[in-house]
Amino acid sequence: MKIILAPDSFKESLSSIQICQAMERGIRNVLPNAKVIHLPLADGGEGTVDTLVAATSGSFISQNIIGPLGDTVCATFGLLGDKETAVIEMAAASGLPLVPLEKRNPLLTTTFGTGQLIKAALDLNVKSIIIGIGGSATNDCGAGMAQALGVKFFENSSAISAYMTGNLLERVTEIDMTDLDPRIENVHIQVACDVDNPLLGDHGVSKVYSPQKGASPQIVEQLEKNIKRIIDLIEAKTFPVRDIPGAGAAGGLGAGLLAFCHAELQSGIDIILDAVQFDSLIQDTDLILTGEGKIDAQSAMGKTIDGVLHRAQKYKIPVIAIGGAIADGAEELYNKGLISMFSICDRPMELSVAFKRTAILVEKITSQIVRVFHSN
Repeated sequence: MKIILAPDSFKESLSSIQICQAMERGIRNVLPNAKVIHLPLADGGEGTVDTLVAATSGSFISQNIIGPLGDTVCATFGLLGDKETAVIEMAAASGLPLVPLEKRNPLLTTTFGTGQLIKAALDLNVKSIIIGIGGSATNDCGAGMAQALGVKFFENSSAISAYMTGNLLERVTEIDMTDLDPRIENVHIQVACDVDNPLLGDHGVSKVYSPQKGASPQIVEQLEKNIKRIIDLIEAKTFPVRDIPGAGAAGGLGAGLLAFCHAELQSGIDIILDAVQFDSLIQDTDLILTGEGKIDAQSAMGKTIDGVLHRAQKYKIPVIAIGGAIADGAEELYNKGLISMFSICDRPMELSVAFKRTAILVEKITSQIVRVFHSN
């Protein structure tokens, strides 16, 4: 019997790699001779680098870069097993967890470090770069990122030497792309993006996401004004990007990557599944086990389980999902081909207890699923 294990992480509890390990233990309790293949997944957010490095036998590279507040932090990115693809999580360089709660203000944060990671990847002579852009602390429209790659921002006739932030956008009067790293032209950049917000307006980056990063109503209005100013200048030098779905992702980094790096914004889970060669690996598979920490309505909207189901349906492979919790709306997954879904919780328990017992509970429910599936 061949079983593919393709879960996302159970956030705040176990990584997708650890979930695979617990699932395999559960399978071996029932079918010690089963062929089990681990394909730990992510959808472009937290865990993307770990997932792809593990799935492709790649390697990790650490780099001292500029964090969101302008201080030095150590960030890690991945080089996949093909030695031609780098994978970056912008959150490792410019993410909200790098900013203490009392210092969160998207007027004052920069994506400069994300640009430094892209430059470090270019130094490895890769042919493609995958960038996950979830979890940002920024609202600078990717200006900091572009600055790290050689773009100059001017206030009148003077180049702005400070790291570009949401606040500094209002001072920019001219953009010079002459020194943009020319290697960008020869690298395919895919951006794993799971939101479709435009850059401006009521559904744009400043009004929807900046309050989550510490912005007051007054700061939200200032950021909206500043983003409108900078995107007018950027588009004058490049091409229209503001209304492309996903341009508003990660504080407008989506727009910056589109304009300055000619990137493609794509579904995060599809990028990951392609990178691990999911379709070829699931051939002749009897069962796929997937899952995530909370299975709900969003799980059917381009997240990991949805992506796995879409690929599995092409080959008529049964899929069963395991979650820490199953919430309202999860039943939509049945309309997409899911056979069944199971919560790991075997009794009422506090969330803190469930977190501590996740590995044991995943192993236990997997054994029960495999026992029933095999008996049929």
